[in-house]
Amino acid sequence: MNPNRSIRNILFVTSECYPLAKVGGLADVSSSLPRALAAKGLNVITLLPAYPGAQAQLENTRTLGSIDGPLLEPGLSLIEGTVKQTGQRVWLLQAPELYDRDGTPYADAHGHDWPDNWQRYAQLCRVACKIASGHVADWQPDLVHCNDWQTGLIPVLLKQASSAPPTLFTIHNLAYLGLFDGDIFGQLQLPASLWSFDALEFYGQFSYLKGGLGFADALTTVSPTYAKEIQTEAYGCGLDGLLRYRKKALTGILNGVDYETWSPETDSAIAFPYTSQSLTEKTKNKQYLQKQTGLASNPSEPLIGLISRLVEQKGIDLVIELIKAYADEPVQWTILGNGNADYERELKALADAHPSTISFTPGYDEQLAHQIEAGADFFLMPSRYEPCGLNQMYSLRYGTVPIVTPTGGLADTIVHTTPGTLDKKQATGFVTKGADLPSLKQTFKQALNIYKDKPAWLKLRRTGMQQDFSWEKSAAAYLQLYEKTLNAMTT
Repeated sequence: MNPNRSIRNILFVTSECYPLAKVGGLADVSSSLPRALAAKGLNVITLLPAYPGAQAQLENTRTLGSIDGPLLEPGLSLIEGTVKQTGQRVWLLQAPELYDRDGTPYADAHGHDWPDNWQRYAQLCRVACKIASGHVADWQPDLVHCNDWQTGLIPVLLKQASSAPPTLFTIHNLAYLGLFDGDIFGQLQLPASLWSFDALEFYGQFSYLKGGLGFADALTTVSPTYAKEIQTEAYGCGLDGLLRYRKKALTGILNGVDYETWSPETDSAIAFPYTSQSLTEKTKNKQYLQKQTGLASNPSEPLIGLISRLVEQKGIDLVIELIKAYADEPVQWTILGNGNADYERELKALADAHPSTISFTPGYDEQLAHQIEAGADFFLMPSRYEPCGLNQMYSLRYGTVPIVTPTGGLADTIVHTTPGTLDKKQATGFVTKGADLPSLKQTFKQALNIYKDKPAWLKLRRTGMQQDFSWEKSAAAYLQLYEKTLNAMTT
């Protein structure tokens, strides 16, 4: 048996990374976790595509050279640099025809998925495998950390190699399967043996995500509760059987929060910095937010914030019905997000009909997101499932009390307010009994009652602000799992 090896080099492969490209929470994790690991002494390189404007946000850049080989598109190259805003070390995969496009990393300006996403991310995976095999820049990782379906072919391809580092695959959201028609499988020129139920085939199509789940040496997902949920038929998206089969390889590690970016006392994106001992400044942020979003200036009315993709998963239909139920009550709402066109239309219609109490801003605005966290009294997250969630943890630090459903990371991070948990200074928010409208209405009413009880309200907010969900603990768990995975492969 070989002595245990210490892990040193990590290749972290992702399809988005803040501030270079952001669609959701994956971007925040892809920024924070590699930096937290680097702080523990690891040499972490983050690989992602060179989307428009990404290189301009780097400093100390240099060209690592062109990347060529079988099944790679011509003209691929790598740019190394550090992110000006965070200091993170990244390698950008340059392929203008694949990645230099208007829209999001995955879709055009109208929200339609790029039809060649299968090829765009297959190229990312193949380049990652060349790096993993030590064929780029005289550097080779001890382990490759893959994230979501866009990187799902990496474990598959490395298992075909004669000598390759182990892989860890993180599920940020199981619902995004990376699903493509079966004829595309042939265009990828993968071994025919991979077209089977035991490999990549998925009910007549094939799934990049399934490749990651089936072939990675270790699996993680972003909260302990979600790791259990996805092994059930209700949350497993048709892959629960595979996940149960691989349950010994699956670990739930809660995402952390980058408190350098999300702390009200140092946040340059908000109007008035504050702490748990200066909450009058939070009231000023509330009034600033009201003015910014066109709401009536009323510091006493509860203001509910929501920042979200507007999709069914996030319970936006429940949010709309809750807003309608309270449309004539002294409650204000400010919502930031985009997604389902019907939800956008309904929210806009509500805001147009009630401009002094309902604000809707379509799209995503990072500065406004910070101001909502600072200015709102409550943060609403009635998700039907939520692998981890970050905004509920951001909200705690900002003294903005979360109202959530009992699922995934929401269940792992929020302690429901009862007389007992409040007295013991354990309560941090409100957790519904389920993801349904009656449960949400009942819990919302309870939350508004606590809001009126000023001593209880102050205690609740301050308890939340004292919670610590920093990356320190999570990064330590990843480091331990990296070393366990590496040594399991070398014994």
